Amino acid sequence: MRKEHQYSHQHNHVSGTNLLISIVLNIVITLSQVIGGFISGSLALLSDALHNFTDVVSLIISYIANRLSKQKASTHRTFGYKRAEIIAAFVNGVTLMVIAILLIIESVKRFLEPQEIASDLVIWLSLLGIVANGLSVFILKNDAKKNINMRSAYLHLLTDMLASVAVLAGGLLMKYFQVYWVDSVLTFAIAVYLVYVGFDLLKESTKMLMLFTPDHVDVKAVARAIHQIPKVNKLHHIHIWCLNDDEMHLEAHLDFKENITLTEFNDVLHQIEIILKDDFGINHVNIQPEYKKDDPKDFIVQD
Repeated sequence: MRKEHQYSHQHNHVSGTNLLISIVLNIVITLSQVIGGFISGSLALLSDALHNFTDVVSLIISYIANRLSKQKASTHRTFGYKRAEIIAAFVNGVTLMVIAILLIIESVKRFLEPQEIASDLVIWLSLLGIVANGLSVFILKNDAKKNINMRSAYLHLLTDMLASVAVLAGGLLMKYFQVYWVDSVLTFAIAVYLVYVGFDLLKESTKMLMLFTPDHVDVKAVARAIHQIPKVNKLHHIHIWCLNDDEMHLEAHLDFKENITLTEFNDVLHQIEIILKDDFGINHVNIQPEYKKDDPKDFIVQD
């Protein structure tokens, strides 16, 4: 006998409108920087354009995932598309890492063979990148705090803005001091930063896709809290995972000291739901009650 109960859900719904605005802005930036990069000969500008292009793709993926996540569940898709945004975040994390590696390779090649660059065009286009990406970062900032998919899009745009700042600095150095190798150095620095943020995003989304226990949840502490309830013997066969940014699930077997009635079980379950929600943020609880059942009583049991 299992009872599935949802207790005090709070969903952080985010709108896709801001993503659409960011997509348009990044298309404008990308086209401008591609043209400007070829005219000026700036690798940093072209690398920034490449990054912006992948941002357009990533933002489109994020937008589609955001739309899918709002579709209703069905008999064939009992969770709907709630994990679509996690997949989008994973894809965006992978693209950040791939781009970073390509930029590192190209920056090393250009450093060994520096070329003269039309710095005026680099300066103006980097300013365009700073303004447009800065606006995108601003409008997605709040959504990024609520949702891993939006956070992946936000990180793409934030790194773009920082890259444009670096390109601007390089353009000024090239214009006034003719230090052309700085173009390659800045490209390398941008790429290293992409590795840093991309790996963190990739790691977080992978943990969610693999249904790992969230880092901030101590399974043994959860069990100890439940064991304080009268009539409860032991919580075991425990699984805790995040379905998405809104839903954290617990599935477990609960061994009782007495052969209680269903009404008594409902009372105990209500107490469990309150503890799990208030102390651990778990808002989906699925408990299998047991009494003197012959099965392993370990917290974690390999099914």
